[in-house]
Amino acid sequence: MFQRGLIRPGLAAAAVLTTISALGLTPGSGHAATRPAQAPTSGLTVYTEPDAGFSWLYNQINDATTSIDMTMYELSDTTAEGDLAAAEARGVDVKVILDGREQATNEAAYNYLSEHGVGVAWSWDQYYYTHEKSIVFDDSTADVMTLNLTSEYYSTSRDFAVVDSDAGDVAAIVKVFTADYAHDAITPAAGDDLVWSPTTAQADLLGVINGAQHSLQVFSEEMGDASVVDALCGAARNGVDVQVVGENEDGDYDSAYDRLAGCGVKISYYSSSTGFYIHGKAILADYGQSSARIFIGSQNFSKTSLTENRELGLIINDQSIESSVNATFDSDFAGGTSWG
Repeated sequence: MFQRGLIRPGLAAAAVLTTISALGLTPGSGHAATRPAQAPTSGLTVYTEPDAGFSWLYNQINDATTSIDMTMYELSDTTAEGDLAAAEARGVDVKVILDGREQATNEAAYNYLSEHGVGVAWSWDQYYYTHEKSIVFDDSTADVMTLNLTSEYYSTSRDFAVVDSDAGDVAAIVKVFTADYAHDAITPAAGDDLVWSPTTAQADLLGVINGAQHSLQVFSEEMGDASVVDALCGAARNGVDVQVVGENEDGDYDSAYDRLAGCGVKISYYSSSTGFYIHGKAILADYGQSSARIFIGSQNFSKTSLTENRELGLIINDQSIESSVNATFDSDFAGGTSWG
């Protein structure tokens, strides 16, 4: 498999804002603990890739005034790298963590940033991968993303980024970044919305699935975690309308898809090595209901991602984000290949 998923077996982005529906997109065109339902979270914006482009992100880097803390599994974007170096040059304290197991991809960015005065650290080997994709600006706004900053794949990858200004979330992300940058142990705080691997992610995601009463819409690059497959099957058998949009490029998830289909889960998949690719990771539960909530984050549905990696996601209740992701899901589901 080419470098969009993870190498380890089984581990296998005009902006689409929260106020804009994605209904006009062309399908497939590139375009367990139960966590209680939350009150709607304010100060959130979602960008859906590849439709949004990346000017919104470059603008954030260029507008930063005091600090930028970035944790990135893969960084290979010369525009972003140049903007980070320019931010450092104008007095912004820029620090970056890059995944050490992906040095082949990250080394050029590591060297460039180091040469331009940016603080760069390889990830701590306490975690198998540091697969998190987050950026905090001026200790006040955090981007929690499913996407890597690898420009090679921008035009063909389905991804999501949530811009979060919740003070509790931002403070918790900064605290974890500081510890991870120094290779210090920490038990991450959940803030108001956060999902962390390797500590709480598996229970949190199972809570979203098991708590659904009406529907589940799942974006999944990988489908290798047995507990997630079991939970999706259980939901379908309990009368929940479960739909999955996923990847299955090399037949890696044939057995999981067969089992899910046998439980009544509806699956639409993509499998092109060079075309439209489902890289986003999201679970939308009970869309249109007062109990609706959505997970968006870096976590794949694999044991390694949920229990061994450093990963970050959000579970939120925000009608505009849910509406946007739902419209994108419907479009991508219609554009894929039905399983079985």
